[in-house]
Amino acid sequence: MKKTKIFIFTALLVVIAALACAVAHFYIFDSFHGDSARVNIPAGASVDDVRAKMENALGSSFGNKVYNLWKLQGGTPQASHGSFLVSKGDEAVYAARRIAKGRQTPVVFTFNNIRTINDLAARVATVLEADSASFMAACDTLLGAKGYEPRTYASAFIPDSYEFYWTASPAKIVTVMNDFRDRFWSPQRREKAAALNLTPEQVHTLASIVESESNKTDEYGKIARLYLNRYHAGEKLQSDPTVKFGIGDFGLRRITSAQLSHNSPYNTYMYKGLPPGPIRISSALTMDSVLDAPEHKYKYMCASADFSGYHVFAEDYARHRINAARYHKALNAAGIH
Repeated sequence: MKKTKIFIFTALLVVIAALACAVAHFYIFDSFHGDSARVNIPAGASVDDVRAKMENALGSSFGNKVYNLWKLQGGTPQASHGSFLVSKGDEAVYAARRIAKGRQTPVVFTFNNIRTINDLAARVATVLEADSASFMAACDTLLGAKGYEPRTYASAFIPDSYEFYWTASPAKIVTVMNDFRDRFWSPQRREKAAALNLTPEQVHTLASIVESESNKTDEYGKIARLYLNRYHAGEKLQSDPTVKFGIGDFGLRRITSAQLSHNSPYNTYMYKGLPPGPIRISSALTMDSVLDAPEHKYKYMCASADFSGYHVFAEDYARHRINAARYHKALNAAGIH
């Protein structure tokens, strides 16, 4: 009878141990079932902050498991400062280990269609830990030392995809992106710019005007040559987007005489030559469209009256007036003021 009790007790211990192992295995090796998520742990975070970040990103149940396993593996907020990608199927113990060891997952920072340097700074702050003020301060320090002025900062960058750690310093971010811009300006491209009597910075500026005039990439070269024709003839560029930039209202559909008289160095109806800096951060494609602009004799263009987004071109002002009248008639018919 005594042996029977011992056997039963031992069997119970084995069952309990097996259940405990099963529970522990399920807890430790439970996998993440959600979509990929990032756990971002900022500088100065507390242990409670880490827990909240994990639960917010990974869900209460799985996030709590990762947090407890993170603590068991000696995790500290200081060592875990960074951004960590947890993908579908990742096991809790391995996610916790990566975070405890500070093994960050790089962040791909992509930007395009950015108007101003302040817009770029705001974009940086939404993707990386650096805030917009510290990014602008890094621009002042690093770009200023390279001869840029605040109004030419936009020519220091080219839209693309860049890989950073989330914790990258503002100086690192500015340096990496500006280095990419410098590599874009190969000796061959510099020779093309010189043949147009333009500096690389002026190409950035002209490209920003071209890109602001149209979203049809297949007419970028044609528009670029039109402005080059005017520029080389010593004529005013008379570009509406430069007026909008000077005013600070990018949503204007019609430019009135009052707006044309707005005194700004960006008003190319008022001042000859290129404005003092880019009016947007233009793409590599647009700059190549400037450098490789096909020859033609057009000096005027007007938005097409069919609202297709394309333009109609003219060599003389008389023809341009006809095109413009047709477009304004279409605007009036559409009730656009």
